[in-house]
Amino acid sequence: MKVIATAKSVRITSRKARLVADSVIGLPVAEALAVLSFTPRHAAKEVAKVIKSAAANAEHNYNLEASSLRVERIDVDQAGIMKRFIPKPRGMAGSLFKRMSHLRCYVTDEEPAPDRRRRSVVAMPGRSGGQGSTRPAGTRRRRPAQLRRAQEAATAAAAAEEEALVVPATSAGEDIETPETDALDQGAAEADAGEAEADAAQDDEEKD
Repeated sequence: MKVIATAKSVRITSRKARLVADSVIGLPVAEALAVLSFTPRHAAKEVAKVIKSAAANAEHNYNLEASSLRVERIDVDQAGIMKRFIPKPRGMAGSLFKRMSHLRCYVTDEEPAPDRRRRSVVAMPGRSGGQGSTRPAGTRRRRPAQLRRAQEAATAAAAAEEEALVVPATSAGEDIETPETDALDQGAAEADAGEAEADAAQDDEEKD
């Protein structure tokens, strides 16, 4: 169901109001109000008022849940103009136009179409996504102490890997004793002993 709230003759130009209104279209009401509370523009206060009015109309007049409401559309139309004049040189007068706008906000509890669904820009309390920043952990801004600890951990890990890959240095002509080399030496000694016994047996046969 769509619920409408209107604010007429708001003292803000329509162009400035549209810049703020377009930034919250498609967001839940709570998130839209949170975004507007931190928007450094004068029109943000007026847009937030009309959104609150539309949400109140939906909650009290149609018994809709405030948590299910979403800002569907905000129309900003030009209203009247207050014409004032300011003095200019040589006795002339310069015109000063104080423009006004009509704001019309539509809130609804219907789910948006998949192609028009908008991702939340604020981590609201109580959401399944958790609290805090919605940015990935690798892209969040870290404090100097956190950066220093991360750099120290990376340096220690790199040093440990280098130590594991380093081969112990030996002097010239010195062999490195390992279980494999011990087995090879033992096999070579047994082979030499077998050859010596075979030669001795052959010499005995020749003498006989």
